[in-house]
Amino acid sequence: MSHVLLVHHAPSPRLRRILEALEKGLAHPELAGIGVESVPALAATDDHVLRADGYVLLTPANFGYMSGALKHFFDRTYYTCEGAVAGRPYALCVHGDNDTTGAVSSVERITTGWGLVAVAPAVELAGETDPDTLEAAADAAATVAAHLLA
Repeated sequence: MSHVLLVHHAPSPRLRRILEALEKGLAHPELAGIGVESVPALAATDDHVLRADGYVLLTPANFGYMSGALKHFFDRTYYTCEGAVAGRPYALCVHGDNDTTGAVSSVERITTGWGLVAVAPAVELAGETDPDTLEAAADAAATVAAHLLA
């Protein structure tokens, strides 16, 4: 069975709604053959990364950058996982009050270093979420799992 690791930092109600949407996308009935592990960024380890076959990442945009929690996750796991996860699919979801550009580019630099393959464009959400934006997040997460079924 293939596994998706959902690494998240969701400290606010908005981000928790987005996290629920990502989990809903990964739980789609057509993806029943995929295991999912949802782990807060501060608890995720290199073992989590190495066990997974694909990744979904969720972070707020804080002062034009990814959250400190997600950055800490990458700092702790980067060199252990470098070279071991290349070619695996991932999707990124970023929420900010206005600009998410810096957060997206900072995560993409790290995932490029790991050799991960973005299978959906980064989902950039600003302000309040609505059903359409939550569905876009769910679809991006489901896309990662669908790539593992192929």
